[in-house]
Amino acid sequence: MPEIKEAPAKYLQIAGYFREQIVRGDLPPGSELPSERQIAQEWKVSRPTATRALQVLRYQGLAESRQGAGTYVRDTRVHRRAVQRYHRYRERGAQYAGDESLEITAAEITSAPDHVARCLGLKSSEPAMMRRRIISRADVGPVEIATSWWPAALAEVAPRLLEPVTLGGIGSVRYVESVTGRHAEYARDQVSARLAAAEELRDLNLAGPAAVLVFRHTVYDSDDLPLEFVEAVYPPDQWTLEQEYPIED
Repeated sequence: MPEIKEAPAKYLQIAGYFREQIVRGDLPPGSELPSERQIAQEWKVSRPTATRALQVLRYQGLAESRQGAGTYVRDTRVHRRAVQRYHRYRERGAQYAGDESLEITAAEITSAPDHVARCLGLKSSEPAMMRRRIISRADVGPVEIATSWWPAALAEVAPRLLEPVTLGGIGSVRYVESVTGRHAEYARDQVSARLAAAEELRDLNLAGPAAVLVFRHTVYDSDDLPLEFVEAVYPPDQWTLEQEYPIED
C-alpha cells in the first residue's frame, strides 16, 4: 500500500536551501555562509542539526571550512538550469544572477525542426517563432546557449519575442503568461549528450571536437498544453546538481 512519506530531515532542508542559493548565483564563490550558531537561531534548530547542514554542503563540494574563519562557498562550476531560474524569479523578481549577461543572437520565425514541432504540437517544418540567446558568466565566459520556440501564431500577441533585446529580466515564460493569460503549471526535462555543432563550438569558445550537455525543456500550462519549448546547450567541465533520493525505503 502507498504510504505518506515524512518530510526530509531538517538538516537536509537547510542544506538544500543554501545549495539552491549557491547554484543559482545568489551566494557567489567566496561568500561566507552563516555560522552554526546563526543557523541554529534563524532556523530554530539545535546546533548539531546546523553542524550537519554545513557538513552536507562541504561533502557536496559546495563549501569549505577555513580554520578560525568560518565556512565559505567554493568556486564550483555548475550549470544553472531552468528550475533554478524559476525559483530565483519567484523570490527576487529576476531570473538571472548578477554575474550573468545575455546576448540575443537570433529572434525570428523559421521552420521548426522535427523534435521542436512534435513538442509544440506542430506539423513537421511548420513555421515557429525562435529566440536564441547566449548566457555568459563573469570570469567564466559563455556557459549556456538557450533556444526557445513557440508557435508562429503567438507572434501577434507576443511581438517582443521577435525583438533581439532582453525582456528586462522577467524571462520568456512570464512574458508569454502576461500576454496570453495562460499559466505555466509544470515543466518536463529530457537530457542527453552529443558533439557540439560548429556554431556551438564558436559561441561557447570550445576547441572541437567537444561534447556538450543538452537539456530539452518543455513548459506546460494548466490544461497540459505546451507553452514553450527550450533547448539548452551547456559546455563540458561543469556539473548539474540533482535532488538526492533514498536508495532503500
